[in-house]
Amino acid sequence: MVDVVHSLRARVEGGLVPAVPIPFDADGRLHGGAQAAYLRYMIEQPVAGVAVWAHTGRGLLVDERTATVVLKDWRAALADKVIVAGAGNAVSGETSEKATARAVAMAERAAAAGADALLVYPPTWLRGHPQMEKAIVEHHRALAAVGLPLVLFYLYEAAGGIAYSAAVLAELLAHPAVLGIKLATLDSVITYQDTARLLAERFPDKLLLTGEDRFLGYSLRLGARAALIGMGAVLCSLQAELLGAHLRGDAGRFLALSDHADRLAESIFIRPMEGYIKRLLWALVHLGVIPLEAANDPWAPPLSRHEFEEVGRTVAALKESR
Repeated sequence: MVDVVHSLRARVEGGLVPAVPIPFDADGRLHGGAQAAYLRYMIEQPVAGVAVWAHTGRGLLVDERTATVVLKDWRAALADKVIVAGAGNAVSGETSEKATARAVAMAERAAAAGADALLVYPPTWLRGHPQMEKAIVEHHRALAAVGLPLVLFYLYEAAGGIAYSAAVLAELLAHPAVLGIKLATLDSVITYQDTARLLAERFPDKLLLTGEDRFLGYSLRLGARAALIGMGAVLCSLQAELLGAHLRGDAGRFLALSDHADRLAESIFIRPMEGYIKRLLWALVHLGVIPLEAANDPWAPPLSRHEFEEVGRTVAALKESR
């Protein structure tokens, strides 16, 4: 497993891994034509791979048949790229053992469909568990037993995740199956700073993948060596070039591109936050990738026509600035 993890790190490090959405029709079914068009678009983008079944792809909510079709589509389209698949459980009211068993079953489906690694959803059902820290570690060990490298996912509690103590993070990061950690802390910059420092000081062999769409440039400066972000699903070349400018030390280009990335994020990742997935689909409409009829997210909150138009203005301005 150690050799597999090291090989995968070499393929991901320095790269953009978009968490991709699913284009649905008005009835909540996969829009096959739009999915095919999106695959063709992404084949041409400078990405290290994609993440499927992540929150951006409604991985814990979409039905198993659709999820499997989507993963296999991406595997076939990006044969030489990395496919990361989410693994977790959204069913409430179960015992921790049953919840973990559901997550393991999802991981096994991902492995069977061709995923290269697993993105481990935070086990939120363990909040308040009398032995929470031990249970978190055991949950990750159960997923590691599936046989794929793991990307930890630290989504802090106020954002809908679960808070990991430094001791838990250290134990998780020490596991040989762990490739690295995706940090998505939203407005908790302190959480990001503290966790980035832990990796730099104690686990330099583990990869820090930023999940921070709203402060992408700063998150790279704090040590992230790759990006696994929903924003990467659109205007990929902008974000891939931002990563490249940072890694080669081109400060002027990095600052300019960071401003552009911030502008994109500030049009997509706004309240209501759950609307960001539909806004990403709208961005793909404005880019001419998918038709408007496929820009549906069955779980999205109501969004206004004004937001649709604002996303369009932002996309047009960023295309012009490039």
